[in-house]
Amino acid sequence: MEQQTLFENNDSLPLAARLRPRTLEEYVGQKHLMGEGKVLRRLIESDRISSMIFWGPPGVGKTTLARLIANKTKAEFIDFSAVTSGIKEIRTVMRQAEENRRYGEKTIVFVDEIHRFNKAQQDAFLPFVEKGSIILIGATTENPSFEINGALLSRCKVFVLQALKTEDLIELLERALTDERGFGDRKVDIKPEMLEAIANFANGDARSALSTLEMVVLNGDYNGDTVTVTEDTVAQCTSKKSLLYDKNGEEHYNLISALHKSMRNSDPDAAVYWLARMLEAGEDPLYIARRVTRFASEDIGLADPRALEIAVAAYQACHFIGMPECSVHLTEAVVYMSLVPKSNALYTAYETAKKDALNMLSEPVPHVIRNAVTGLMKDLGYGKGYQYAHDTEEKLTNMQCLPDSLLGREYYKPTDQGLEAKFGARLEKIKEWKKSHERND
Repeated sequence: MEQQTLFENNDSLPLAARLRPRTLEEYVGQKHLMGEGKVLRRLIESDRISSMIFWGPPGVGKTTLARLIANKTKAEFIDFSAVTSGIKEIRTVMRQAEENRRYGEKTIVFVDEIHRFNKAQQDAFLPFVEKGSIILIGATTENPSFEINGALLSRCKVFVLQALKTEDLIELLERALTDERGFGDRKVDIKPEMLEAIANFANGDARSALSTLEMVVLNGDYNGDTVTVTEDTVAQCTSKKSLLYDKNGEEHYNLISALHKSMRNSDPDAAVYWLARMLEAGEDPLYIARRVTRFASEDIGLADPRALEIAVAAYQACHFIGMPECSVHLTEAVVYMSLVPKSNALYTAYETAKKDALNMLSEPVPHVIRNAVTGLMKDLGYGKGYQYAHDTEEKLTNMQCLPDSLLGREYYKPTDQGLEAKFGARLEKIKEWKKSHERND
């Protein structure tokens, strides 16, 4: 657990650390979780915490929530870092937790950046979570579905934290100007529009907003106990993003839309320009890589199956080395996406099938393709008449796989673009063969 020494001076801490909320009332943002009567707030107030994962971008209050839980709970709270800890440290903490359990005491273990733990390290927590020796709280900026072991994730409730809104950040900045832990001991003369500019610059990140405020105040014009912050000072501290993201945060979505549509329109020059605009504005390269990966299947698909491989490889490269080095990997990906043949046949296929799936949720699976795992199922006709395609010369059968009500429905309609033309020709031959071998029963 973290302990404060007798020699630690809070004034030397960054503003964001000094202003960390001490009570639920001081917590800003995440009203869908922490508003009056909301589920997470009720769990914290009643000290009925179960194992959970906080997932969200940096600076939105994941670690702060853990600190508030530590202040409210009667359980022992152990603060654990995935960056500095390994299997040995985990086992030591687990032994302590198991000892606490024998004496009827709960132990909450908070793991910051839990996605940094490998599979073996995450597995070390599993038996203790299962038998209730610990309540695990993890914080991550990465999608838990990909970064947390399935067995561990299934025993945790995932709470999604969102980027803070501009009004949330302005509220936080105004508190920093009056709170004794912030700049409450002096008069800071700063216009409301400057606070708004700082909030917009932070792009939903409370830590970034407070750090920027601290920078502009420390670089303000001092006259006794009064500090005057000028527009020039704010502009110097926020110019990079303020030129690229408008005050409502809408430009974030405009830029990713511009990148997506430039690639769709086979314009590599425009695509690289919008990519550079986003990266130089401080956009998360992994966010861009995820959008490019979506594009690879939504707008290219089987016209060039390698597009998905390149997009995933670019994501991995961004994950491994980060900015600024990964900018060239993303450039390679967006240029490739721009130049290859395009097809939205996969996207259209799924969207059409989705409508039928939602409207016909009760359609039974045909008996012929059901799996007869018990004798009773076999007696009921499960799997009766099943044809194993690999046993035939053509590797094809005339077996019906769609429900009767959807028989003849076509979802995937290949285009003549790129390799998809070959897939389309193959599909036509399959359909012709099946039509010539239609069953009459």
